[in-house]
Formats: sequence, C-alpha cells, structure tokens
Amino acid sequence: MTASVELLPAVSHSSLPVPALIADAGHQASEHFLEFFAASIRNRNTRAAYVQATAQFFAWCEERQLQLASIRPLHAAAYIEGKQSIMSAPSIKQHLAGLRSLFNWLVVKQVVPTNPILFVKGPKFSREVGVTPILEPAQMRELLDSIELDSVKGLRDRAVIAVMGYTFARVSAVAGLLRKDYSLAGKRPRLCLDEKGGKEKIVWLHHQAEEYLDAYLEAAGPLEAKAPLFQSVSKSHRLTGNPMSRTDMLRMVKSRCLAAGLPGEICNHTFRGTGITVFLQNGGALEAAQGMAGHSDPRTTKLYDRRKDLATLSEIERRIAF
Repeated sequence: MTASVELLPAVSHSSLPVPALIADAGHQASEHFLEFFAASIRNRNTRAAYVQATAQFFAWCEERQLQLASIRPLHAAAYIEGKQSIMSAPSIKQHLAGLRSLFNWLVVKQVVPTNPILFVKGPKFSREVGVTPILEPAQMRELLDSIELDSVKGLRDRAVIAVMGYTFARVSAVAGLLRKDYSLAGKRPRLCLDEKGGKEKIVWLHHQAEEYLDAYLEAAGPLEAKAPLFQSVSKSHRLTGNPMSRTDMLRMVKSRCLAAGLPGEICNHTFRGTGITVFLQNGGALEAAQGMAGHSDPRTTKLYDRRKDLATLSEIERRIAF
C-alpha cells in the first residue's frame, strides 16, 4: 500500500506514489524520497526506470514485513537473486543502479545510516555489439522512397526518419525540436538538439535531410519560432500544433516499415544505429561518429557499429547453400 504525495512542479504535475515503507519512516523520509527524483535525476527515461525499480523493491520488502531501517544487504541480495529468472542482466544492472542511487541519497539525508545496496553485485554482463536492428542502405532508401508525398503527414514522416538517420540523434531530441532549432549558418543548414544530460548539440544537416525537411516545412506553412518542428496530424491531415511524442514516432515508424515490407522489429533507435554503421562503412572516423552521436565513450559508439554483422550475413548468403 502506498501514500501519494504531490511531486514538485519542476518534475511533473502528477503525483509520485510514496511506498508505505518510506511513508512509515516519517514525513522527512517521504520528502527526501521525492527530492531524490525531483532534484537528482533530470532525464525522464531514467527517472521512470528508477521509479519502477524502487516501487518493485519496496513492494517486495513490504511483503516480508521489513521496515526501512531494517533492510540489510542480505535482503537486497535475495531480492536481486529472485529477479535473475525474470529480468535480463542489463535490466537488473539498471535496477541496482536506481536502488543504489536512492539509498545513497537517503544516507546523505540521514534517513538511513548505511546503504544496503552498496556492495550488492548484479549478474556479470558485457556486450560488444548492440542488439538494436538496423537497416542496410538499400533498405533505408526503400523506406524513404515508399512514403507517399501527397500530404503534409507523408512529408513530415519522411523528414523525421531522415533527420534521425542522417544526424544519429536520439528520438527524444528529435521529438523536442522547435522551429527555431532549424536554421542556416551562412548557407549551411543546421539543427540545435537538446540531447541526453541537458547537452545542447549543433549538427550540420546532410543535403538530403535538408531537402526533405524543407519540403515538409513548405507544406506545413509558417510556424512560430517556438512551435514544435514535428507536429502531430489531425484526422483531416492538418498539423495540430502539438509535438509528436516518442510513441507517436514509433507508431509512425512501425506503420511505414510495414507498408514498405521491412522487418517489424524496426524501431526509432534503428535509425541511430543505421546512420552510424553506414557512416563508418563509408570511411567515417570512429571519433567523428562518437562526436555526432554525443557519446562520451567510444565504446558506446562501437555498440552501434554493425559492419561485422553485415559482412558475416553477406558471407553466409554467398557461401552456404543447401
């Protein structure tokens, strides 16, 4: 059972449920619990994942009639052990990161004396290649060319996919673009993206992405500087003035891929991986791809490099016949 305390306006206008185990520890514990999500986490996706992790852990503790001050490393270890049969290793690691961060915060705020999660280890896991499906260049071209261009919706969808593919931008950054974020520096088109971690990034547009974006904006008509660049469309195929969400974009991508006869597992993130792989295939430097993708570590960029996968598939197709 949980209490519900209104969250700070800076985070959300909704309410965040406070686990009963936290609420039972007093008002200060509840306040500091909410402060953790409001003050220390800026990324909405991370916040949502950590909220889910803490809710599940405290529900587990409540079922075993534990109190906040009585949680020990053995309890946390038993909880993680039970999760290994139903959660993937990366998910468990994220789960642990959220719980560890929360308890660190509660220790600093003197709600609990020690962090019971601090030394609890998750399953060993490493990944050299990402699992996000990517498109080959011919498939990407097939997708872009399959979109009908007789409405602002079609022009918008083509522009969205092209921007994601040519800039390697995260879908949240593309969804958050405003009209003023697309401009010319001299004769060179550029986008100003708000990327992960609150980082502002200027990316120069490939001429193809520029062409598609200009065609969309011409059909859209004049947009105010602070209007969303990519807007949802009404049933009458008119822009609504409301931004497309990540879910809207995913739904659009799935629909367009289905119409083009492409694999159903294609997602928003596909275009980030596709852009990086094609860039590297064509002789682009890893350091340049890292900068364009906004990665702090080149190992993260390498996860998106699927050249070996494509080469292996090509060899299998060419050399094996039954």
